[in-house]
Amino acid sequence: MAWNSHDLERVLALYADDSEMTSDKIPALGFDASGTLRGKTNIRAYWSKALQLLPNLHFTLIDTYVSPDSIVVFYHNERGSKICEYLRLNAERKIVQGSANHLALARVSKGDGSLHPSFEAH
Repeated sequence: MAWNSHDLERVLALYADDSEMTSDKIPALGFDASGTLRGKTNIRAYWSKALQLLPNLHFTLIDTYVSPDSIVVFYHNERGSKICEYLRLNAERKIVQGSANHLALARVSKGDGSLHPSFEAH
């Protein structure tokens, strides 16, 4: 995985200039509160900061799932957290949309403070 190299240019080479990236880690690192970054310039700023703040960052691939225009990468990070990342690709096989999906906590809100029924702990 390019991220394991900690080479910012190698990571950015995977993204199209007009790509979007969504993650709950984006606001946590002081970027857009929506959790979405638009454009390679903003993605550069995010990954530059993330690679500086997380010198031990390392992803270990668990599995991949593919379709004609996307790939889902299932991996765990250096802390053992499992992540599933959806990456939509353009004709040049560059990422145009990425969404990092982390394991949900036991309770997920519908946004109005109430619990979404499909996320109730069993």
